[in-house]
Amino acid sequence: MRLATWNVNSVRARVDRIVEFAVREHIDVLAMQEIKCKTEQFPFERFEDAGFHVEAYGFSQWNGVAIASREPIENVRTAFPAMPGFAKGHNGPDAPQEARALGATIGGVEVWSLYVPNGRTLQDPHYYYKLDWLAALTAYTRDTLDENPDLALALVGDFNIAPTDADNGDPTVVPGFSTHVSPPEREAFAALEAAGLTDVVRPLAPTGFTYWDYKQLRFPRNEGMRIDFILGSHAFADAVAGAEIHRNERKGEAPSDHVPVVVDLDLGGPDDDDRPMIF
Repeated sequence: MRLATWNVNSVRARVDRIVEFAVREHIDVLAMQEIKCKTEQFPFERFEDAGFHVEAYGFSQWNGVAIASREPIENVRTAFPAMPGFAKGHNGPDAPQEARALGATIGGVEVWSLYVPNGRTLQDPHYYYKLDWLAALTAYTRDTLDENPDLALALVGDFNIAPTDADNGDPTVVPGFSTHVSPPEREAFAALEAAGLTDVVRPLAPTGFTYWDYKQLRFPRNEGMRIDFILGSHAFADAVAGAEIHRNERKGEAPSDHVPVVVDLDLGGPDDDDRPMIF
């Protein structure tokens, strides 16, 4: 299985480019974030014509997540347990949920396409919403893997966190003053890993950013951030045979400000040893 995650920054604006990438790179499962459309506005037909099943979840021109897969998509969920919501001026546990999570089972792997809240500023209510959202995601991860330690679980998407200083090359993102690099956010990311997940891309692609702001020539200057990740359980991590960050997708006409992150999985079962040898 070849699995990719990509914050596409408007699927309708970039559908041709997205589908062409998925076909050219032989992607089997593509998790998308920031589709920026209602579910019924998603360009399903374009993906289906290319041989993909699609599930999408969006409310408006903001947020939104989707999964396209060559294999059937099963057990679809649009929230994890206790996932908090957010609305401007709306405090309390009953705030409406946003379209930020889409989970499904594909080929025996539980995949979540996630668009973690941005946080905005360190004083903004959205920042505390982000931390609460991540805490609920961590609790779900821990509970799920405690119940089924051998589950192949993958949390993929735009986490809006640069876990280390090396992941931040944007001079305007300053520790102590900016979101994405604050100690509580980095601690929340570490808590996810401690719940049983591994950044499966970093060992194979130790350097490289996944996001560059459109402003101030950030991409030509390589002043980006590594904020898009594929985090996997031990069963998922053990199957990873390759990984790469597709930096060139930030080039060309009307690119997203993020690029795809891809892993290759060897999910062969025990019967693989019985296949005939080819010399």
